[in-house]
Amino acid sequence: MKMNLYGINDERLVRPLQLIADLFYEECEVQWADETTEEMDFSITVDIQREKTGFQVDVILKNHKSGTKQTESSARDWPSQDLSDKDAFKLIKREISRCFLKTLQTETGIVQKWGFLTGIRPTKLLHKEMQNGTPIQQAHQKLKEEYMIQDEKIDLMQQIVERQLAMIPDLYSLKNEVSIYIGIPFCPTKCAYCTFPAYAINGKQGKVDSFLGGLHFEIRKIGAWLKEKGINITTIYYGGGTPTSITAEEMDLLYEEMYTSFPDVKNVREITVEAGRPDTITPAKLEVLNKWNIDRISINPQSYTQETLKAIGRHHTVEETIEKFWIAREHGMKNINMDLIIGLPGEGTAELAHSLEETEKLMPESLTVHTLSFKRASEMTRHKSRYKVADRPEVERMMDMASEWTKEHGYVPYYLYRQKNILGNLENVGYAFPGQESLYNIMIMEEMQTIIGLGCGASSKFVHPETGKITRFANPKDPKSYNEGFEHYTDEKIKILEELFSSVPAKK
Repeated sequence: MKMNLYGINDERLVRPLQLIADLFYEECEVQWADETTEEMDFSITVDIQREKTGFQVDVILKNHKSGTKQTESSARDWPSQDLSDKDAFKLIKREISRCFLKTLQTETGIVQKWGFLTGIRPTKLLHKEMQNGTPIQQAHQKLKEEYMIQDEKIDLMQQIVERQLAMIPDLYSLKNEVSIYIGIPFCPTKCAYCTFPAYAINGKQGKVDSFLGGLHFEIRKIGAWLKEKGINITTIYYGGGTPTSITAEEMDLLYEEMYTSFPDVKNVREITVEAGRPDTITPAKLEVLNKWNIDRISINPQSYTQETLKAIGRHHTVEETIEKFWIAREHGMKNINMDLIIGLPGEGTAELAHSLEETEKLMPESLTVHTLSFKRASEMTRHKSRYKVADRPEVERMMDMASEWTKEHGYVPYYLYRQKNILGNLENVGYAFPGQESLYNIMIMEEMQTIIGLGCGASSKFVHPETGKITRFANPKDPKSYNEGFEHYTDEKIKILEELFSSVPAKK
């Protein structure tokens, strides 16, 4: 589908319009109209009238197949007469986005509950207002006016922000601490929907050995720097891949390195190890976790329908998920997270109802409900025609089912994020029993502190303690490149950390 754009020549406006069009139509392209333009499905005409006191935006959407035409207009006063060009552009872009969204909602009959918000961390907006001392009702009204977010989603954001502050009362003052993400880039197999840096581990012991050598080096070097500067660690998270793909002996040595190299690990608020693939969990590995006082893990069924697991490339069985859950309980795992994915191929409300029934028999401390996203580089996206997924109304019903089920069973929402190409323009929500929320998930989503990424494919997010400016730095995604350059990438991270924390007084 093609939409041709008329009336404006500012390329900064094309991307926002493309993102909004993507909310309504798959494989839609917004392009400039010129003399070479041939067939088109829609034309978008944007007219901007700027005056001394304000401006007006008119957006006309014409469907060339049906002949229908939708028109929306918005007039606004400038908030001040000395507004910068950058701030003026932001206001104009917002009103164009608002009008374009309205035309598409009228054309399609689809109401976007998140409005034209396409960012992945909506709760950051509400946190910002709270930090600025904005009264709650005023903050909510601002979200409705600026992004057209509906009350249902604003209420969800408010619940999450309140839970986060209940769990981490000092959330806004943790900027002088860091969290650590450790990426293990191996899995038993690659799932069809996955774009994480994950490689099938079978037959790759040489690569595993080399990778672990580099990872130990990173932990030692970063740990030494943190000790020297007196910087505490808030949370540590082992992700991937599947961190429990490596052997129990390798896990033991890795956690020993963590305790030896990092400062004051006994007082780290939370250490999590993703054991997402049940086929990687063994009693020996659980004993290693116990040895190092790690009792928060993830065991991720994704679905309790065996045909679905086979279709998406997960080689464990439903029975194995349940069995490994109870083995983990017997080995002292007191805080278990489980993931479910809404909208997996071939699944609808009946399959989700079954998954929720099975979850009720286990009652993990937290349950993360993901909505399937067609990620650009995934197997599922490359061969989309092979995978039949539920339509938008059914996906919305499934999300409502999950929300109602968690509420009925005592879970509360505590974090959310959104992704491009997510089914139904919905969201991923983490639920937990009060007091069992993942602190790391809160830290990574709300971007209140620096998170240092170690390991293959690990991305660091450096948050300036004073300005809040975010700088990203990623390690190589493939083990070969990582093994060849881990020393260089470690040194580069330390250089960024030196500059970042230069104004922070060292603790004695």
